[in-house]
Amino acid sequence: MRRLAGLLVVPLLLLSAAACGDEKKDDNNASDSASSASTSKDGLPAITKGAKFGEKPTLAKGEGKPPKELKVSVISPGKGAALKKGDQAQVNYLGQLWDGDKPFDNSFDRGQPFDVNIGGGGVIEGWQKALDGQKIGSRLEVSIPPELGYGAQGQGEIPPNATLVFVMDIVKGQTIPVAAKGTEVAQDDIDLPKVGTNTDGKAPSLTVPKKDAPTKLVSNYVIEGSGAAVKATNTLTVQYQGVLWKDGKEFDSSYKRGAPASFPLAQVIPGWQKGLEGKKVGSRVLLVVPPKEGYGDQGNAQIPAKSTLVFTVDILAAN
Repeated sequence: MRRLAGLLVVPLLLLSAAACGDEKKDDNNASDSASSASTSKDGLPAITKGAKFGEKPTLAKGEGKPPKELKVSVISPGKGAALKKGDQAQVNYLGQLWDGDKPFDNSFDRGQPFDVNIGGGGVIEGWQKALDGQKIGSRLEVSIPPELGYGAQGQGEIPPNATLVFVMDIVKGQTIPVAAKGTEVAQDDIDLPKVGTNTDGKAPSLTVPKKDAPTKLVSNYVIEGSGAAVKATNTLTVQYQGVLWKDGKEFDSSYKRGAPASFPLAQVIPGWQKGLEGKKVGSRVLLVVPPKEGYGDQGNAQIPAKSTLVFTVDILAAN
């Protein structure tokens, strides 16, 4: 995907065909000795195989009418800290329709937990509500009504007005800083935008000069952090804002959505991939992205064709 995840305010459980994994592995759960039948509490569908934390589960069909409200059953409680707003959780999951007998998506086959920012956007509301306050190391089974899922529109394999069932393993959790923190770097090039250096979690000021835009990618530290260098394979958690060089008009901002954004670096525009790789976690970075490294001759949503883009990016975490 040649796009910034945050530019698309859509359900973001990455339920694309490419993300669904190889469902032929459904029968390859843990060994028979570890995979025992289990009936979930609260009338939720039974976990028929892979009942233990860390095992890929198999779910039975839901019986009768699905719950009208969000239902969360703690299959096995964890011993870690409780998740709170501002934390990031890594969650392994399997999702299935209430009246279905096959998963529409799961992370177990991909071998990579899904990053969720608690109290923010990026996933359906049912996930946010279900995970808030849960302990790291817990396995949950969750029933999500349509209004907290994909609603009347549906998404991909999920039909309109569908009730969803998820098994979630909260693998890890960490508190995400509110802003970059480190050493301020001089911004003495009068031909480049100037970026504020506040570290209170609010969007920094961003002033674009009334000059011709650079023709090459610019990636400069505003605040240089002390964390590890970003790798091309990392999933990043960032706070960012983006404006057009032409008129300084903002077209996107994670600050306005009230929470950081998380995405694999490999899935965003080339200007972000090239500009953020090698930068240190904890830093604030100015990116000036020429059209060929951004959205080119086509543009995207509020971005006109052949636009030079300006971003401030606080790199808060990298997994």
